[in-house]
Amino acid sequence: MSTPTTSTGAGAGSLISSGAGAARVAQLKAQPRKPGEASFFFYDAHFKNAAVKILPGEYFVDNEDILVMTTLGSCIAACLWDRQAQVGGMNHFMLPEGAGDSGRYGSFAMELLINELMKRGASKSRMEAKIFGGGAVIAGMNTINVGERNTNFVLDYLKTERIPVVSKDVMDVYPRKVCFLPHSGKAMVKRLAPTNTDALVQQDRAAAQKAQPVVSSGGSVDLF
Repeated sequence: MSTPTTSTGAGAGSLISSGAGAARVAQLKAQPRKPGEASFFFYDAHFKNAAVKILPGEYFVDNEDILVMTTLGSCIAACLWDRQAQVGGMNHFMLPEGAGDSGRYGSFAMELLINELMKRGASKSRMEAKIFGGGAVIAGMNTINVGERNTNFVLDYLKTERIPVVSKDVMDVYPRKVCFLPHSGKAMVKRLAPTNTDALVQQDRAAAQKAQPVVSSGGSVDLF
């Protein structure tokens, strides 16, 4: 049983039939993808829309209302949107920083997302952010505070870059499912019950093993 959820942005975008959705998915699958760009496309029957799933370390940017989705434990998903250019994107990172250029680390993931948005016509001065995740979903792991560290990192990063956070659903103990529509800027989040989350727990344990202990809204978000 899920807890209430939240929504952000303009309208939900136009819904498409399953036939048109399948055609759109096939079109997306046929397009070349950049390193780190999400490539798991499918038709979502609930939302009646073409969708792409963001895995840890990936991002996706578009100017159409394809449904961009991910599931989070202690990880963070940042949804950035330029209201004027009507282009947006989402990333999914596991730790604030790490060795090498990898979208699994927040510093690189944020830079990658912002740069790709700017290539698509967005301006950093017009970007706004919606932030999700950072949950403490593994009992007994609070001393490492991966979720809290991820949350603090992304909020500090956006403050430094002067990108306002218009809404967020972060920390607490819940895993979350997040959906984002990059043309309209609408974001939706569902807080999941802490059951049947084995994959997220394994993902979070992997992140926690790499982490070292450290000293320690406006806008709306729709529930679904």
